[in-house]
Amino acid sequence: MYLSVELSKLVVKNRISLEELSGRTLAIDAYNVLYQFLSIIRQPDGTPLMNNSGNVTSHISGLFYRTIELVGSGIMPIYVFDGIPSVLKQKTIEYRMRRREAALDAWKAAKEAGDVEEARKHAQASTRINKYIVESSKELLKRMGIPYINAPSEGEAEACYMCKKGMVYAAVSQDYDTLLLGSPIIIRNLTISGRRKLPKKDIYVEVVPEILLLDDTLKSLGISQRQLIWVGILLGTDFNDGITGVGPKTAVKIAKASNSIEDVKKYVKAKYNAEFELDIREVEELFLNPEVCDPDSKALGGMLTPSREALLKFMCDENGFSEERVLKSIEKLVNRSTLTKQHRIDSWM
Repeated sequence: MYLSVELSKLVVKNRISLEELSGRTLAIDAYNVLYQFLSIIRQPDGTPLMNNSGNVTSHISGLFYRTIELVGSGIMPIYVFDGIPSVLKQKTIEYRMRRREAALDAWKAAKEAGDVEEARKHAQASTRINKYIVESSKELLKRMGIPYINAPSEGEAEACYMCKKGMVYAAVSQDYDTLLLGSPIIIRNLTISGRRKLPKKDIYVEVVPEILLLDDTLKSLGISQRQLIWVGILLGTDFNDGITGVGPKTAVKIAKASNSIEDVKKYVKAKYNAEFELDIREVEELFLNPEVCDPDSKALGGMLTPSREALLKFMCDENGFSEERVLKSIEKLVNRSTLTKQHRIDSWM
């Protein structure tokens, strides 16, 4: 299941700055960014930030400071949390859990051996999201006055639905599944931009926000949205394994030669003597008609007034962050909240 790696070779993407996104409302796949913060914000040996109670706070740090940076740039984020995963997704979740367990063991071994870089690599791979991570993230957003939504199933699918319906400007996620889910506009690298060190190399690369327009990719490949889904299925998705020996260019060729998902199955059987491990009509349906809902109108109403006292208590008293730095950030958040509300009043008048 390496869809993001494979599909990245086919998509059309361009750089975009935070300034260019000013005034836009963005639906952010919450689990996606939480994984980023939990993976990246760690000590040199891979140990995450923790409070005095031993609870992880890496996600709190990332969510707090990065959200304030976005809001300070005039961006209105709406975080979308996962609901109940589909039955087909369960297999992927189980696979990822086994992989994270193995990474956790490898991290401990590398730490004992004193191999800091190897330890950090495995620590990042062992990242997981539990109930505490989710609930503490929602509590932080509530105190910041930042709206969030609980999706009925996949948060990513809900974000894409909101974009398709014009409720937000774009869906924000690192995963290229957003293209298969039909989001017209996708933003990547919104929460992880900056310098990043390449694994096992003394080389740093600049990670910048990117914008992907679905129509640009479809036109460049000469295929329809439905055929793009077939390309994803051939390469492998969160719901199915791909076909061994089929790369991005071949997948596009097969999609172009097919008029239905049944044609894709027949092509694979005739050319590769291979079969998908499950009924891929179900996978196609998950991308064409995912379980989504119309979000509460309050979430679309924009930012609420942040609570200085509640934020200070949560960030400093409960989670041990620097009061001086947190106070400065809270003031930025409060000032932006005031400007946003004034802008709405002026527009209405």
